[in-house]
Amino acid sequence: MSSEWRDGNRIVLLENGEEFFPRVFEAIRRAQQFLLLETFILFEDDVGNALHEVVLDAAKRGVKVEIMVDGYGSPDLSPEFVNSLTSAGVRFVYYDPRPLVMGMRTNVFRRLHRKIVAIDGDISFVGGINFSAEHNISFGPEAKQDYAIEVKGPIVDDITRYVQDAMGSEQITRRWRYHRHHRPARNSTPGDAQALFVWRDNDEHRDDIEQHYLDMLHEAKTSVTIANAYFFPGYRMLREMRNAAQRGVTVRLVVQGEPDMPIVKVGAELLYNYLVEGGVEVYEYIRRPLHGKVAVMDSHWATVGSSNLDPLSLSLNLEANLIIHDSDFNQRLSSNLDRLIAEDCVRVDEAKLPKRNWWQLTRGVLVFHFLRHFPAIAGWLPAHTPKLAQVDPPVQPEMETQDRVTPNNEGAKP
Repeated sequence: MSSEWRDGNRIVLLENGEEFFPRVFEAIRRAQQFLLLETFILFEDDVGNALHEVVLDAAKRGVKVEIMVDGYGSPDLSPEFVNSLTSAGVRFVYYDPRPLVMGMRTNVFRRLHRKIVAIDGDISFVGGINFSAEHNISFGPEAKQDYAIEVKGPIVDDITRYVQDAMGSEQITRRWRYHRHHRPARNSTPGDAQALFVWRDNDEHRDDIEQHYLDMLHEAKTSVTIANAYFFPGYRMLREMRNAAQRGVTVRLVVQGEPDMPIVKVGAELLYNYLVEGGVEVYEYIRRPLHGKVAVMDSHWATVGSSNLDPLSLSLNLEANLIIHDSDFNQRLSSNLDRLIAEDCVRVDEAKLPKRNWWQLTRGVLVFHFLRHFPAIAGWLPAHTPKLAQVDPPVQPEMETQDRVTPNNEGAKP
């Protein structure tokens, strides 16, 4: 069974941790049957401890709780933190934990980068916000600007079944069937409150999210705004952005101006000349690090999710986005991004473009192709199939001795 467009959903935009965490925690407090949670990062800080409290309460009152965190993104959770959950009946799983080699982590590639919460088949949350205090504005200058969505309606069933399958849950109601040569679903009759759940894996859905972006740019009539924290896509997307701008579409790109990692800005700057000279408006967000992965097109299309537009997200990581056809939601997200651009961004105009000379051009070409293709090449080394490692109560085991083969849709096939 492939993902399909679903009508009749209610979708709420959530900005930053101040809006996201209270809604998630309240939904967990109301859970009666099951809770599924996937995240790249879970830290033992104020947010992680608050999540721990509501999850523990849910498990103690009989809710079946399953949590999966990434072995690279969440490597330092204490035995006390995890064991108190597993002792209460929580199924706690690490995605692809790997042992240190000469003090270095080896599971850099093919990360579980999704952020999904699904509760009782009634409500889901999808987006880019991890469970850590750095997503709260109160964290300070390094707080991340980010987005997620709360969803109710028929699409929740798709999200739930997908997460159950990905986590190897025993509660799977219907096993999804994955078909080779899969193409992303298209919506022949766009309307309001419609949603499509899309994901990226290393098997049969390698480019679904990217393809939706390409189709969106190709079909845009009036305007496109993309806000993406780690922006370094392939040539096809860059070309579609320029093509849209040159046929009269207002194309705006918001990237990090105060990045959490300096290499992010270096990579994006390599693309400025090509985009700006092609008519794309480029803006740097300078209030704090941008972590969002959102976009809007015309008056109805939008997406919110975990996928960056860089080689890791487009070639290796496990990602999930919701594609939305809803004029009301589009307007809310568009207004938010308009405010962001007006109040907290600096436009990159031609006067601010990097100088063009033979050295800059040669360096740009070499660095572009290296950054674009290196993750895909390095992802083969070491060649291994990512695994799930379940923590059994009451003692946290050695992860490498508890491996379980990952479900078929999470395989890292070449």
